[in-house]
Amino acid sequence: KGPEKLSSYESGIEPMGDAWLQFRIRYYMFALVFVVFDVETVFLYPWAMSFDVLGVSVFIEAFIFVLILIV
Repeated sequence: KGPEKLSSYESGIEPMGDAWLQFRIRYYMFALVFVVFDVETVFLYPWAMSFDVLGVSVFIEAFIFVLILIV
């Protein structure tokens, strides 16, 4: 691999700086937690909409689901 292969593409403009940056693990952990709780809202919305039809058992299941994700 030559230096041109490893350089970043800047839409025809000469690249500025190094494209290969190392991110801290805290960034990845924050992103992972965000994705997990974002997916959680996708599951909680149907449970909330069907609460009046299915009753309290659905609320308990959703609460347990949230507790598992928090731990």
